[in-house]
Amino acid sequence: MNELLHLAADPAAWAALVTLIVMEVVLGIDNLVFISILSNKLPPEHRQRVRRIGISLALIMRLVLLSTIAFIVGLVHPVFDLGIAGPLSHGEPTFETAFSWRDLILIAGGLFLIWKATKEIHHSVDPNAGDIAPDIKTKAISNVGSAIFQIILLDIVFSIDSILTAVGMTDHLPIMIIAVIVAVGLMLVAADPLGNFINDNPTVVMLALGFLLMIGAVLIAEGFGVHVPKGYIYAAMAFSAGVEGLNMLSRKKGAKKGH
Repeated sequence: MNELLHLAADPAAWAALVTLIVMEVVLGIDNLVFISILSNKLPPEHRQRVRRIGISLALIMRLVLLSTIAFIVGLVHPVFDLGIAGPLSHGEPTFETAFSWRDLILIAGGLFLIWKATKEIHHSVDPNAGDIAPDIKTKAISNVGSAIFQIILLDIVFSIDSILTAVGMTDHLPIMIIAVIVAVGLMLVAADPLGNFINDNPTVVMLALGFLLMIGAVLIAEGFGVHVPKGYIYAAMAFSAGVEGLNMLSRKKGAKKGH
């Protein structure tokens, strides 16, 4: 309790909290877009429930991971090294690659995102693909359990990235917990409006799938030790969303003139 009172009276702690909330919200956008796209593949009566379950699981995972910070921090330590010996320069090999559990999780999550986004893009471009077995296809789309399982897989990836970001920004566990709860709460509020917006605007679906492809590629790059500044990624996403917003406005005005 004394620690909480001390943090409440510390302006630096409040600044860290606000900054961390913003960072967690930004990182949660990727998670929320994936949940929205996946839930929209389900029958309407299941969509809201799956979104609630997916976001609740994201919160639970983040809180569980926060309770095991020592373990999470250990995920960044190399578990094996694929060093490739080449011509020596100053006694060191020219190429060396070490992988941690975090790297492997990011690579696996990136590959899964790329596979899922590519599959959804293919279905959007050619919706009649796979009509040879319509019963199997319908079962796969309406399977709530399958959707939740896929959401869990990506929740793990995004949760680890989120917690490592929190650990890197502050040493105070209460600040991390509050930031995570607030950020996931905002995700919960935005889930249905975002999901409905994506569902009502087919071109936005393709744009969101493109975002998932880009995010998957970034996760793989991060797993291989290539750091891509998040600001560039979200600036590109914001620019693309702005252009799509202008296209939607143009189509809306064109439809009014047509009447």
